[in-house]
Amino acid sequence: MNTLTARRNALSSLWAFVALNIAFADILGLYTPGVIPEVIEGVIEGVTVTENMILIAAVFIQIPVALIVAMQFLPLRAWRAVNILAALVTAVFVVAGGSPRPHYIFVASCEIVALLSIVVLVWRAPTSEWADAESA
Repeated sequence: MNTLTARRNALSSLWAFVALNIAFADILGLYTPGVIPEVIEGVIEGVTVTENMILIAAVFIQIPVALIVAMQFLPLRAWRAVNILAALVTAVFVVAGGSPRPHYIFVASCEIVALLSIVVLVWRAPTSEWADAESA
């Protein structure tokens, strides 16, 4: 990435990719035969769904959604730490909250690749670029 704007846009785009894939993995899961009755019953794949579980999932889902916007405004000093921490937390959510269904494994794999790309992108960003941008 040659410019700060390009790096910001790339990171926002990767976070959007992750957020959309999280949403579509769940949407596609509803089309799996037998899932709708489980949802109505409140026990999905043997796990009883509670209000607190849904709240926790909502909080985790907000991480990539928030980073889409945050990457446009977040101070450069915070980029590396925020992105790496958010990518790690999101990866844990994706893996731990996952399903053994083939569509989920595929989508989760795409999400993990995007999260690794985010970490690599911020890790390889030259700190001199950050210092120049912050002083401008």
